Amino acid sequence: MSITNEQLAELLAGIARSQQAIIDAIESESAGWRGTHLLPKLNTAANMRVANVRLLDLPSRILLRSQARVSMDVATIARDLAIAMGGASAAVAPSAPPASIASSAATTAPAMAVGAIGAVAAVTAVATPAAPASTTNPVADDEELNFFDN
Repeated sequence: MSITNEQLAELLAGIARSQQAIIDAIESESAGWRGTHLLPKLNTAANMRVANVRLLDLPSRILLRSQARVSMDVATIARDLAIAMGGASAAVAPSAPPASIASSAATTAPAMAVGAIGAVAAVTAVATPAAPASTTNPVADDEELNFFDN
């Protein structure tokens, strides 16, 4: 029996989906387990420090990517599988595969959130006009500043 790269990619995606169901069940029982225990171990198993995809690391990288909002699609898995098996060179693949494999919920989401917050703060700082200093009521300002303390 022979199996194609696409069929193997579908099989790996299905295995990752079933593993994700188990992870979700554990996370719903014990909140914080994913970030505290799973992601550090999964990053180690995925060997993310190595830029080139290896067959040994590919299943862990697929599961790590499924921790993000958008999991890896079958075409990406098949392309990475071909690269790992030496059937396709990295020059043939688009320039984004290492980033798509390397991204995870633990690394990209906080960085994107910090970048988005920084961008919003920069826009707010530029777009907010300066208030006149002498016309404001110090008591009203103090109440507004302490609004979230209540």
